[in-house]
Amino acid sequence: MEFGMILILFVASIPTILAEDISYGTIVVDGTTSIAQTDDNFVCATIDWWPHDKCDYKQCPWHYTSAITLDLSHPILTKAIQAFNRLRIRIGGSLQDQVLYNVGNLKSPCHPFRKMKHGLFGFSKGCLQMKRWDELNHFFNATSVMLTFGLNALYGRHKIKGSLWGGEWDSSNAQDFIKYSISKGNQIDSWEYGNELSGNGVGAHVHADRYGKDLIHLKKIIKELYRGSQFEPSLVAPGGFFNQQWFTKLLQVSGSNVLDAISHHIYNLGAGSDPKLVSKILDPNHLNKVANTFINLARTVRTHGPWSSAWVGESGGAYNSGGPHVSDTFVNSFWYLDQLGMASKYQTKVYCRQTLIGGNYGLLNATTYVPNPDYYSALLWHRLMGKVVLAVGSDASPFLRSYAHCSKGRIGVTLLVINLSDQTKFITDVQNSMNNNIRLATEQQNISRKSFSRSLKNTASGAEIKASSDEYSYREEYHLTPKNGYLQTRTMVLNGIPLELTSTGNIPRLDPIRVNVKSPISITPLSIAFLVFPDFAAPACR
Repeated sequence: MEFGMILILFVASIPTILAEDISYGTIVVDGTTSIAQTDDNFVCATIDWWPHDKCDYKQCPWHYTSAITLDLSHPILTKAIQAFNRLRIRIGGSLQDQVLYNVGNLKSPCHPFRKMKHGLFGFSKGCLQMKRWDELNHFFNATSVMLTFGLNALYGRHKIKGSLWGGEWDSSNAQDFIKYSISKGNQIDSWEYGNELSGNGVGAHVHADRYGKDLIHLKKIIKELYRGSQFEPSLVAPGGFFNQQWFTKLLQVSGSNVLDAISHHIYNLGAGSDPKLVSKILDPNHLNKVANTFINLARTVRTHGPWSSAWVGESGGAYNSGGPHVSDTFVNSFWYLDQLGMASKYQTKVYCRQTLIGGNYGLLNATTYVPNPDYYSALLWHRLMGKVVLAVGSDASPFLRSYAHCSKGRIGVTLLVINLSDQTKFITDVQNSMNNNIRLATEQQNISRKSFSRSLKNTASGAEIKASSDEYSYREEYHLTPKNGYLQTRTMVLNGIPLELTSTGNIPRLDPIRVNVKSPISITPLSIAFLVFPDFAAPACR
């Protein structure tokens, strides 16, 4: 009887056993040279201008989360931002170029946004009252926010034909606004000019030569108003989709040392209504497509504007407020963390997630303010991944994606590993290229799995990661999985523990497990892991 029961249980478990494949492989990290560097505050999140009645696909997911209506007194909002210790926030978005600042000699009435049939994006012009601006800055100061503010680049302009806008930019309102901000002692890290007006634009566009001249003018205003100050904010632009010809012209016209950061937007998953969103997120070939944008922008900056740096000023994955029940769930972290890894590898200094709160893609829920899974992904990246980017090579399947940085605030290396496969468990070891004498390409597309495998076979296997000291004999692992195995859950699990606010509304602890450094690494299907190697010998990290 007992034997029969055991047999039944074994037979019942066979499908599960057979369903999970196991693949063995090696990841090699080159700690000898940095291939790129991010800003210290690489992780960034946005606050938008959309009113509560902004709707997509018969849903209105923004609620009261705009810069004008966001509840700044909500305790979870404060704690969520403070957990980063210093979070970069960008205020901007589609309605940015219709915002009037109620200060100085404003030449038109200043009213709240309202729906307007023939208005840009279906809304009228809006108004930022200085009382609200004071409240925002008080909040940002209390939570140690590093602020980027997007200025209205269409003020004084008019529509010429189609989506093309012309005429001179009237800088008076922006100048009065900046002057007011200085008088109040507001700490602005950077001023951004315009939103999605590059190339053919989204709703509106401006020619690159005119835009470049505007930047020269705005830079002079900033220098003049901040003369004598201890800090001069950076100038960022254009905050639009990358168009190589337009971006090149912008840099050529504006000239050297005018534009400090050139920002672009990414929505590489397509429309939020696409029923194939999840399959796109889990498709390595689809994720790879956007690499060309990063590569071409880096080349454009290197050739025409080496004084500038590349930013992703806004990225939500899926446009039109994100994908319902996708962008706010665990599965989106596969896209988000892969984006952070890829962007940093291609010389991106800052990556701003659309949004901190608002729409379906908010890091925080738009009504409860409770963190969504991507919030914890962002926080782990911010705490663990330093600014020095290292080259990585692997003989594993394309479904296992890996990125390496020097660890943040400590010695060693941190590896991000993403398993997109729904069937394969990867068991891998991590080796140091210094020990193996393997030369890694700095761009993944320059090295094939076959050539990498040949390099591994020609070296001694089982090379140690050890540095000169035996102080550390462990690594730290942070394994991220969906609650109950459901990819579209809003609850992320860290090392088997659901990440939920504490009983007092605090952000939970994000504790690793310690594992013997010589033991193999196991990455289960459809999971993500941060792996910290405190004793990894990496001269680039010194």
